[in-house]
Amino acid sequence: MTKRELFDGGPRVGAVGLGCMGMSWAYSPAERDSARSVAVIRSAVARGVTLIDTADVYGPFHNEELVGEAVAGLPPADREQVVVATKGGLVVTDRRSGRVPGPNGRPEHIRRACEESLRRLRVEAIDLYQLHRVDPAVPLAETWGAMAELVQRGDVRAVGMSEVDVDQLDEAAAIHPVATVQSELSIWTRDPLDRVLPWCADHGAGFIPFSPLGRGFLTGTLVPDAFDRRDFRAHNPRFTDEAMTANAKILDAVRTVAARHGATPGQIALAWALAQGDRVVPIPGTTRPERVAENAAAAHLVLEPEDRALLDAVPATFGARY
Repeated sequence: MTKRELFDGGPRVGAVGLGCMGMSWAYSPAERDSARSVAVIRSAVARGVTLIDTADVYGPFHNEELVGEAVAGLPPADREQVVVATKGGLVVTDRRSGRVPGPNGRPEHIRRACEESLRRLRVEAIDLYQLHRVDPAVPLAETWGAMAELVQRGDVRAVGMSEVDVDQLDEAAAIHPVATVQSELSIWTRDPLDRVLPWCADHGAGFIPFSPLGRGFLTGTLVPDAFDRRDFRAHNPRFTDEAMTANAKILDAVRTVAARHGATPGQIALAWALAQGDRVVPIPGTTRPERVAENAAAAHLVLEPEDRALLDAVPATFGARY
């Protein structure tokens, strides 16, 4: 696996990371298996996939426990390579469904959430602690000040932000460096390209795309109306029959490029994300070891100019993100 510097002066990680959310939350419960998930994480690390991303709200809490178990059981040489990233600042407001998170950026919550994440992850310090969402009810300066305190105390090595705009990044960076920004980015979700990615490049920050495979759509393996009703995609605007039919032209372009390279559509989607910058480290999720191998191999794909031109010219995506 080729490596990339995660942020200026930061650790070098595998160019493709692993997002662990689906092992505990949001996607079909039928796909969840804790023992298999632990094995997937460990096999990913063995392949050089060393950025492991989770969050306290995934489960809630179960996902951090999975990651903690998986990482703690790694051989010492592998454990030294792992960069554990987690997130705080979102809480589940409806515990019955577990699917309605809301922000909580109060400093006391951030400090408490970090302490609990440290325990669940079984680490002395979190490599990357990210603010999951900005809380509009709390001044960002107060929330980010609490995040900075975690670094000063040694509980956290670096701090990042998720789903933020450039004004929020500027405000936070004036208080403490923003090491990374995590937002959705893929061939069918390009919102960060215009302003957020250039901000990251100018400030030495890494960019961590979540859902780089379009929540599975860009793999070309999804079937309309096949989702478990507990899978959030069953209620997502981009996964209606109408939307999936309209967005088929996007997938056609991905398949065309995949055929040129003898690759899978998912690998092309990851190669496109990787081509957006030297400090871009996508975190595709999976619960299957064979997908880990497929995703990791995308780090070695190089898109030609004509490939990029075709993928960049796909139609606008039909359907809102949420």
